[in-house]
Amino acid sequence: MTERLAGVEAAAGLAVHGATGVDPGATRDALLAAGVPGRLAAQDPTLWGPAAEATARRRLGWLDTHRRSRELLPQLAELTAELADLDHVVIAGMGGSSLAAEVIARTTGRPLTVLDTTDPGQVRAALAGRLDRTVVVVASKSGSTVETDSQLRACWQAFLDGGATEAEAARHLVVVTDPGSPLEATAAELGVLAILADPDVGGRYSALTAYGLVPAALIGAEVPALLDEADALAGSLAGDRDNPALALGAALAAAAGAGRDRIALVSDGSGLDGLGDWVEQLLAESTGKAGRGLLPVVVESPASPGATGDGVLTVTYGGSLGPGVVPGGGVRPDLAVNGPLGAQFLAWEYATAVAAVALGVDPFDQPDVAAATRNTERILTEGTPAETPAFVEGAVEVYAPAGTPADLAGALRGLLDGVAGGGYLAVTAYLDRFADAEVARLRPLLARGTPAPVTFGWGPRYLHSTGQYHKGGPPVGSYLQLTGAVTDDLPVPGRPYTFGELQAAQAAGDRQALAGRGRPLLRLHLTDRAAGVAQLLELAGRTLT
Repeated sequence: MTERLAGVEAAAGLAVHGATGVDPGATRDALLAAGVPGRLAAQDPTLWGPAAEATARRRLGWLDTHRRSRELLPQLAELTAELADLDHVVIAGMGGSSLAAEVIARTTGRPLTVLDTTDPGQVRAALAGRLDRTVVVVASKSGSTVETDSQLRACWQAFLDGGATEAEAARHLVVVTDPGSPLEATAAELGVLAILADPDVGGRYSALTAYGLVPAALIGAEVPALLDEADALAGSLAGDRDNPALALGAALAAAAGAGRDRIALVSDGSGLDGLGDWVEQLLAESTGKAGRGLLPVVVESPASPGATGDGVLTVTYGGSLGPGVVPGGGVRPDLAVNGPLGAQFLAWEYATAVAAVALGVDPFDQPDVAAATRNTERILTEGTPAETPAFVEGAVEVYAPAGTPADLAGALRGLLDGVAGGGYLAVTAYLDRFADAEVARLRPLLARGTPAPVTFGWGPRYLHSTGQYHKGGPPVGSYLQLTGAVTDDLPVPGRPYTFGELQAAQAAGDRQALAGRGRPLLRLHLTDRAAGVAQLLELAGRTLT
């Protein structure tokens, strides 16, 4: 597309620049002819076809949940007053149960500890010290997620080990879950406050429900402002014109139809830090199924590799821009989405649902996520299958298919060169995303060595976001899985396994799920995490760029 940033569509402070340059009109015309804007705003569950109707009928509450969420405001005000002495807030939850809270915290500059892992070091660090000032929000829609169950058990035990009575420990925990879930029952048994979320909203669409708003309130964010921003935009959602969310959705769908189904998400530096991670889950899990989908690629900066390229739709995002400011933050994007956070949440949800209409997929299910979960459960019962490395180089054990070069540089080069035309490489790291944060630098280094898109995800967190796309999207992915030695494990109270064993089982379960679909995979196990990370970065920087 040559006409970039050719126009702007705006409402309620949210502007989508460039939609007319990306969408030549046919896609939007088809959506309008089908009455999609009005039908979606009216929560019509038939938009995605008969097979999706039953799910959609109970998953469209996100369109007006920001209004119902106002009923939470008195309870949130009372809660923050009661817990005013607890200034270290931890959110324990996976995927949609924690991503929005993290975006809100990063955007407002308020501290929040995010516990979205089974890595024993990261779990221990989240609960180290400050227990007398800590409140943990334990969030799970289903109430049966193995990660959240384990995190709750560890938190409860940590408070008791710190000298708290059960009643005192209960004060330091707040549960957010759906009505009737097993987690609600657990909260009642422990005497922990349970705040029930909107049951008509799926996890990845739940930013403006209790999942996002309870931790937001506890860190001191302006929750009413977020709801006001969404409410202001909501009035435009039924319209054929002046509807930026429709413009965004139509542009995403039109780009995919033109073969540009890789969506580079780039912060323009004007605020809304971390929004790309939240959009990544929304797009990947909502559209990556039935062999189709939009592949989100979160790019570190406008100058990073992967921000532009063949088959790539470059989308920048940020806060509201002042007069005369050119959107994009240093890259000339195909689309620039700017506006307040509450409006961004609603607009991206709406746009994703619109794009799913054009793609012909159900945006509210996740049919392939369970494969890795079932494998994990079996491995925890039967034990991790024995594996022998193909070779060892320094602090890295290399587990590779037959025929792989017997040196690390050759193995990585072979993986990159083997990415199919139109394919992508996904780096998945079952490590500590804070203590081992440097390993994320592999994404741009590897991206310089291939024209294919390169994504990066922390395990097991990504299983609840891009994991659906990996198994259900276009079958063109290649995978680099990173695991690491555990030198100081942590038991999961009341379970016959440790966090390290659970993490290893999740990595192995995901490998099995990918192998069962014939996906190319190279596993690198770091026998010494710090040394292994340094070794990989040095090698990638020296030989692959």
